[in-house]
Amino acid sequence: MIEKEIILNEFQKKIENCPVRHAMDKIGGKWKLIILHRINVGLNRFGIMQRAVPGISKQMLTAQLRELELDGLITRQIYAEIPPRVEYFMTEKGKTLIPILIQVEAWGRMEMQEKSPIPLK
Repeated sequence: MIEKEIILNEFQKKIENCPVRHAMDKIGGKWKLIILHRINVGLNRFGIMQRAVPGISKQMLTAQLRELELDGLITRQIYAEIPPRVEYFMTEKGKTLIPILIQVEAWGRMEMQEKSPIPLK
C-alpha cells in the first residue's frame, strides 16, 4: 500500500510540473482559444465578440476575458467616450499563440471538410 502511495505522489508531482497542463490552465476550456482567435482577427470589442462567439453568455465572456488578461495574454484598452468603448488586444505574450491558433484553425477546417461535403469559407 505504501508503494502505491509513493508512486501516486510521484505521478502527481509530474502532472503538477507538466508543461501541457500549464498551457491548458492558461488557454484550455471551451472558450479561450475561440476568444483569442476572434481578437486576433480584429473582432476585439465586447459586443462584437459576444455576437461572434455563439453560445457564450455575457458573464462567461467577461470571466474569460478577465482570466486571459490576468494571464498576460490580452490587454484591455478603455476609451474615454460616451458610451465608453473597450477593446481587447493580444499582448506580445499572447501573440506567441498565433501559430497555434492558425494550426488549430487549419486542423478544424480539415476535420470539418472530412465530415461535410459542403466547402468551407
